[in-house]
Amino acid sequence: MARLAPYTRNRGGAYSRKELQKELIKRQGHNRDAKSENEASEKSIVGVVEPWTPGAYTALKALLSARLCAAIWALISDCDETYNYWEPTHYLLYGKGFQTWEYSPEYALRSYTYILLHAVPGWLYSSLLQSNRMLVFFFIRCMLALGCSGCELYFYRGICKEFGANVGRLTLCILVFAAGMFIASTAYLPSSFAMYMTLMSMGAWYHQAYELSIFTTAISTFLGWPFAAAIGAPIAYDIVIRRQQFVMFGKWCLISAVTILIPMVQIDSHYFGRFVVAPLNIVVYNVFTSHGPDLYGTEPWTFYILNGFLNFNIVFIAALVSLPLYVLVSYSVPLSKKGSIHIPIWLSLSPFYIWMTVFILQPHKEERFLFPIYPLIGLAGAITIDCCQKLGSSLLTTKRQHYLNHTSWVALGVVIFTSVLSVSRIVGQYKAYHAPFEIFMELNRLSAEQNFPPDRPINLCVGKEWYRYPSSFFLPGLNWNLQFIASEFRGQLPKPYSQDINGTISIPQDMNDLNREEVSRYVNISSCQFLIDLDKEEETAREPRYSKQSSEWTVVHTVPFMDAVRSHKLFRAFYVPFLTEQHCHYVNYTLMQSTKWKPRSRYPGRL
Repeated sequence: MARLAPYTRNRGGAYSRKELQKELIKRQGHNRDAKSENEASEKSIVGVVEPWTPGAYTALKALLSARLCAAIWALISDCDETYNYWEPTHYLLYGKGFQTWEYSPEYALRSYTYILLHAVPGWLYSSLLQSNRMLVFFFIRCMLALGCSGCELYFYRGICKEFGANVGRLTLCILVFAAGMFIASTAYLPSSFAMYMTLMSMGAWYHQAYELSIFTTAISTFLGWPFAAAIGAPIAYDIVIRRQQFVMFGKWCLISAVTILIPMVQIDSHYFGRFVVAPLNIVVYNVFTSHGPDLYGTEPWTFYILNGFLNFNIVFIAALVSLPLYVLVSYSVPLSKKGSIHIPIWLSLSPFYIWMTVFILQPHKEERFLFPIYPLIGLAGAITIDCCQKLGSSLLTTKRQHYLNHTSWVALGVVIFTSVLSVSRIVGQYKAYHAPFEIFMELNRLSAEQNFPPDRPINLCVGKEWYRYPSSFFLPGLNWNLQFIASEFRGQLPKPYSQDINGTISIPQDMNDLNREEVSRYVNISSCQFLIDLDKEEETAREPRYSKQSSEWTVVHTVPFMDAVRSHKLFRAFYVPFLTEQHCHYVNYTLMQSTKWKPRSRYPGRL
């Protein structure tokens, strides 16, 4: 409410409460809605003030603290992140790395422009500050953490403007602690990049910065993930249909396409050696081919319900019922009307429901497919909590008071409960599955202590654990080579980039888009100097227990790794001190050295 001049009477007398209310109502003609302003005036008279919300600096500190923790401790939960993004980045920086079929010029489904956004800062850091490749890896992650925090801050401020302080601060608390945001915020994936742009486009929408909203939606679609355009559909509806801003919408669509697509096509065509529009290729492959993504496994519709609950617990359930609950509350509780400048609640929540509907109907499901709407889950959950506060206030009190006066404990209780569950999930996942990172760090320590010569090729082999490889950034040196040995996995594995000068242009042999096994990827185990394996009790001809072959292998280091099949479902999903250790089963994640290989020190007379 605009600040008003002091009230005086002709004879200097004070206004009565009733007269003051009438005078306040009379002087609200400049506002959007007389009814809402009348309620705001009454709130100020009876002593109710706008609820406290964290300022921008405080919110940024909270968000950045959480995201930097993710940069250091979050696991790589998807092998696509390693082989489709970290490996091409390592190749561009150091000339070595693995190439998947999506990067073959024959198919060209991925974009090198997106890779360069991360590789260039990594190159600057490596050149100017620190050449250690593991530190370059974590620097890129910290860069992602900083970018995500800034986008979340803008989103939070937009929510406060559009939905009010209570929904804003609830959303902030949910985002800071949510296990899903911990995973997605620093993941090097286009779906995480699309999540950043969702934060920006939705935040700009709530700020009525429609040009920025269009531009960031376009960035998300072209540079991130083409299917993220679905999130921008309600924004387009609002601009074109509700607000009739046809010219502005068309102009900024054209500006966005020109400024993003032209450089992107030039860069990708340079690296692939032919004309390439990567976003178009991935849409054609996933939508218009007979096999598409279904080759990589299908899941029932309940997959996303379970996954959403694990990553957001009760907030995800609250998000699913946000729109029907808001409709119920709007009919049960007298709510202030919003002016036309505000977005209808059904339209604000529609990106979340559109995305859930589209991806639940797809046979192929993966956790990362929901990353773009993770911030919207937090917002929808916060709206549900806010509605419950309003409904509870209406049912339990008779005096006309602001609903936050006596329902703040509800929000506080929910935030504490969901935050504890989220932290339990984060801690549990790290303690259960952090072994690959620790094993590779131990390998680096071993290499430094034994002074392996940098000019001697060393083969590190993996069988069934190929998909937990954290990337070539964790190999001790460029003379180390990751090699694959046969396992029960019968799909297509990646292969090293060509060592030619223009390796990205070379069409690799033995590549296919049918996920058909290529046996040329395997080496004989006799050529391996080191081996990493999960020492499970079950063994097959292709997956023996190498740790028991003491004549062939010496166990160098082991780290406990949770055996999910033999562990209690609840206690493996959420960490509970003492109970998780008691009800979950662990096996050894093992680093082994060949007994037939004797390292030659780089220094004479030393081992």
